[in-house]
Amino acid sequence: MGTGGLDRRLTKARCGRQNRAQSCRRAAIETGRAEGFLAAHAVTTIHYLISRQLQEPDVKRALGTLLKLFTVAAVDGSVLQHALQSSGADFEDSVTAAAAQASGCHLIVTRDPKGFRRATLPALTPAQALVLLC
Repeated sequence: MGTGGLDRRLTKARCGRQNRAQSCRRAAIETGRAEGFLAAHAVTTIHYLISRQLQEPDVKRALGTLLKLFTVAAVDGSVLQHALQSSGADFEDSVTAAAAQASGCHLIVTRDPKGFRRATLPALTPAQALVLLC
């Protein structure tokens, strides 16, 4: 089973739009062929982003579905300390990478792999991850 941390920007880019790639990723997670994680700090950002497009009952339903599909990777003091000590240029990306590593993820799926160049885990684009999942 593959284990991947999901950068919130990927979720932001795909919210509200079903396509073949998204369906394949979701099927891989739902069937247990892969396990997806969201860093805890990303969940409030996702809520903010989708609440700009949907009414609150729909936002809660969407977040509920998201939280059923993905495991939340903890962001605690240890993760934040690890992120602070990393050599990453962007703190938010460093927190995501540290949370993914602490959760036992094997890779990070993101629209911006360059932001994770210094991460200890490989960072793949959604298209690259799709090849692994489908």
